[in-house]
Amino acid sequence: MLDLPRYLLGVADILLLAGFALLGGSTLRRMLLPRFSGPPAWIATGVIGLALLIWTAEILGSFGWLDPLPYVVVVALAGVGCRALVPRVAGRGRPSDGKGALSPTGPAGRAPDPITLIALLVAVAAVVHFAVDVRAKLLTGMTGFDSTWYHGPFAAGFFQSGDTWNLHFIAPQFLAWFYPANAELFHAAGMLAFGRDLLSPLLNLGWFVGCLLALWCIGRPYKVAPWSLALGAAALSVPALSDQAGEARNDIVGIFFLLAAVAVLVNARGGSVEGSAGGAREDAGGNGVATGALIVVGLAAGLAAGTKLNFLLPAFVLIVGLAGIAPRGMRWRALWASGLAALSAGGYWNLRNLAHTGNPLPWFDRLGPISLPAPEQALGGRQGHSVFGYLADGSVWSEWFLPGLHHGLTILWPLLAALALAGLALCLTRDASPVLRVAALAGLATGVAWLIAPTSASGPAGMPRGFESGLRYLAPALILGLALVPAAPALRGRFARFSRVRSTFEPHSDSNLDRALRWARPALALGVAVAIALGYPIQRHYLRDRYSDPTFAAPGLNAAFRWARSIADSRIATTSTRQYPLYGTDLSNRVQYVGVEKPHGGFVPPTTCRAWRRLLNAGHYDYVIASRDRIEPGEPPYPPAAVWTAGPWAEPVLSKPPTKVYRLIARLDPSACP
Repeated sequence: MLDLPRYLLGVADILLLAGFALLGGSTLRRMLLPRFSGPPAWIATGVIGLALLIWTAEILGSFGWLDPLPYVVVVALAGVGCRALVPRVAGRGRPSDGKGALSPTGPAGRAPDPITLIALLVAVAAVVHFAVDVRAKLLTGMTGFDSTWYHGPFAAGFFQSGDTWNLHFIAPQFLAWFYPANAELFHAAGMLAFGRDLLSPLLNLGWFVGCLLALWCIGRPYKVAPWSLALGAAALSVPALSDQAGEARNDIVGIFFLLAAVAVLVNARGGSVEGSAGGAREDAGGNGVATGALIVVGLAAGLAAGTKLNFLLPAFVLIVGLAGIAPRGMRWRALWASGLAALSAGGYWNLRNLAHTGNPLPWFDRLGPISLPAPEQALGGRQGHSVFGYLADGSVWSEWFLPGLHHGLTILWPLLAALALAGLALCLTRDASPVLRVAALAGLATGVAWLIAPTSASGPAGMPRGFESGLRYLAPALILGLALVPAAPALRGRFARFSRVRSTFEPHSDSNLDRALRWARPALALGVAVAIALGYPIQRHYLRDRYSDPTFAAPGLNAAFRWARSIADSRIATTSTRQYPLYGTDLSNRVQYVGVEKPHGGFVPPTTCRAWRRLLNAGHYDYVIASRDRIEPGEPPYPPAAVWTAGPWAEPVLSKPPTKVYRLIARLDPSACP
């Protein structure tokens, strides 16, 4: 548990990071998108501010300098530098979408219309539903498989080492050490501030709220913001995404950045013409997107691709689509503006992979006839199968796909799927604006990425046990498709008739929204103060109960996780895929899956006792946790590593199938293997 001074020091660290990032983000947003105001401006500012945090962490981490003080100092320099050096744009001008900023309250002096009230209630219900699941994790710690397998260990590894450039080898499944890790950097920032993972169970709640704001902005230029919000909130609440609450899973992070990219895109149209102050202004005669908007959309797309692999295809489609709708003669410029922004926000992890393996995407060893360097090892984990490969298999549909769709997307899944597909298809018609077509193509690309992904129907042949879990890869397409339904030209008028949401074309309109925004800052300040006050007792209960009675893994692993709570500043070797609870309450334990490094970034477990003991000696470990991930019928109760470790210099600490814990007293003799 943290005492009050240490807790307040962590709070100050987070407030400084957020404040300086927002200072830089708001300054750059005013330069790039001078006509944005209200919620679209908030989204754009957030994207740029988050990019500043990511860039700073990556630069420092490349040299092993990602520590609390340097991180705050460099973010502060970036924020203040932007404020001092970036030319200010005089006057806000008219909103950049050409259709005005939309008030959620209707014409001045009137109460909010019923549709808006209903939409806000749906959004609040979605947040409450998500927050209830977050509260459950505050009582136990993060227990999801992916959180304890790689999300948590990556973040803790960044926190402990300050290094983001070198590969962090974990259990040899799916070559996971090559995964992009934008989301894990935000968890590492919280760990740097508090020395604990206090923020980790809460971060996805913030991303969830950000998704709702982006959904409102997607419908905003078309006077259907309440409908986009309500339909998107319903899709965000499907069971397939319930495992995001209170966990370190990153699907919700990628969804936010994808929605943010589309929100900025549909709120900005016009040709790419530079303004006199260095910003971007509209060209009324073009169908393209202003240069500033190209950059911000590219940033959001790159941040999504740098979060999770399944967002690579929609990010690529967005970038190419932006170039495609640019006026003739300016397409290459549009491609460079958005493409370089995307690479800067998401390309770091591919550059790291290229440096370590000679291949930015080491899962692929061929590009047509070209052979690429890649680790020579199986992916591990579940057998890879795609949904596309099973499309014509009736038995798989009846036994796996239909029940999985029912459980993962609720009984209303046919309606959700039909509406989402209709929204994407109707935004591809000739009547739709170019920006809507690009947004719809990005949504379709997200669905295609799920369809062909080798983990979308993983499991033994004919038994795609991973299908239901893999529906979270389809969720972004559903959410975006539903948000675009009311914006589709064929349906827009019908949806708009049901609400009194209006445009405020005047630059200084005295609308209800403008008056409401005057209360936004004091309300936000009050909310932050309340959160800080409540956070102190909450963190004490969280750290007291975190992994105190784990029941989410095999019995032996649960016992090892409970044991690790009292261990600190130790080096722990393990054979378990789940590793995160072993880092201890204060995250001071150095945990490493024992394996052999191979060429091109390969990493495999040792197959002999001699190799095992040599690796233990080389790692100077204090403890060994030899375990399987589960009790497997017909197999010995403990893995071979348990026998390989046993001996006079390994003191047994815990023994419960399928796990044995040893304390190493001295170096093990490889020649004395049983």
